[in-house]
Amino acid sequence: MTLQELGHSLKDCQRCRLSSGRTQVVFGTGNPGASIMFVGEAPGFYEDKQGVPFVGAAGKLLNELLESAGLSRTDIYIANVIKCRPPDNRDPLPDEVETCKPFLFQQIELIKPKVVCTLGNFAMQTLLGKKIGIMKMRGQAFQVQDFFVFPMLHPAAALHQGSLNEPLREDFRKLKAFLDRQPEPTTPIEQMNLFG
Repeated sequence: MTLQELGHSLKDCQRCRLSSGRTQVVFGTGNPGASIMFVGEAPGFYEDKQGVPFVGAAGKLLNELLESAGLSRTDIYIANVIKCRPPDNRDPLPDEVETCKPFLFQQIELIKPKVVCTLGNFAMQTLLGKKIGIMKMRGQAFQVQDFFVFPMLHPAAALHQGSLNEPLREDFRKLKAFLDRQPEPTTPIEQMNLFG
């Protein structure tokens, strides 16, 4: 199956309650052969309308941060853990994450990125399979099978809490340094089998 075929197969997804309130499935966008993938939490209002991840205020900030790390949207692929907007932008529920998670893992398998940057707690916990807070994990690289997971703060968090703006920028500086070096991971390697 290609990435395009996977996206097409989810266009009319009815697997969970979120299908009743969405405008459209927000599958993902960007370079299907990207070596760097970004994963957020779930689509918001603008994403639901346009069908593209990170197009609102958080998307504008993300574009600026990508540029600071020497990246652009054409270099990367962006997706979310959840493909449909939760009502009133509430947090995704555990069963919604479980329903959508296999599709994210399929995207990763098809794209084969070297680095998956997780934006925020939900994406990080989904990919690392651990209930650890983002503040402990951010800005470090963890090897998971044949790629690195690089947890970062979510741009929306910095928009809501000004005090997180500088830590978020620091995450992108650390990402740039990591990509420039492509070293051994900065923390002990944990071999985690995500795909069963």
